[in-house]
Amino acid sequence: MLTRMRNAVQVRHESLQIPASRMKSSLLKLIAEEGFISGFSVHETDSAVKTLEVQLRYYEDKSPVIQGLKRVSKPGLRVYVGKNEVPRYFGGLGVAFISTSKGVMTGQQARREGVGGELLFYIW
Repeated sequence: MLTRMRNAVQVRHESLQIPASRMKSSLLKLIAEEGFISGFSVHETDSAVKTLEVQLRYYEDKSPVIQGLKRVSKPGLRVYVGKNEVPRYFGGLGVAFISTSKGVMTGQQARREGVGGELLFYIW
């Protein structure tokens, strides 16, 4: 999902489609709340396969709101952080996304809730 978003932003697409899952939907909801995308919608095809259509967001001068995406935890090397180790990315300008026992949340929400978890990715 992150690579598709990164590639679509680089070539200035208005929207992109990705296969749907509950994890992706919850991540896209948080990304939209943080203001990096305009929104997303779920489309169901006739073969009962759901896809997510993501509307990317751009500034007035056509520069993308998403300047970068960095995957942290990978299948080969999972990265976990404790409740006192939740990072601030770019001094608070970037947003960290963490999968916790209370669901997927941003780094700021995880610090407020006092939980740690798997550090998924950064977006700025």
